[in-house]
Amino acid sequence: MIMVTKFSKLREKEVINICNGKRIGCVSDIELDLNTGRVLRLVIPKSGKCFGFSTVKNTLYIPWQNIERIGDDTILVRYAELTP
Repeated sequence: MIMVTKFSKLREKEVINICNGKRIGCVSDIELDLNTGRVLRLVIPKSGKCFGFSTVKNTLYIPWQNIERIGDDTILVRYAELTP
């Protein structure tokens, strides 16, 4: 089944990590493979603010294959956070 949505709709959804149940934030951008047209990963500011500005250092990149489900209001992802 092919799922079609607009980028503006992805930006309205909260991203939730199903590994720990924590809210990660909102999608600020996506990265595309221009050769294939496929989405590579979601870009999410670490600040947790929707539509906020952030630096590369304060940004999470969630690979597309880590997305478990895209719902009406949320995007569920499997993201294992690295701890020092």
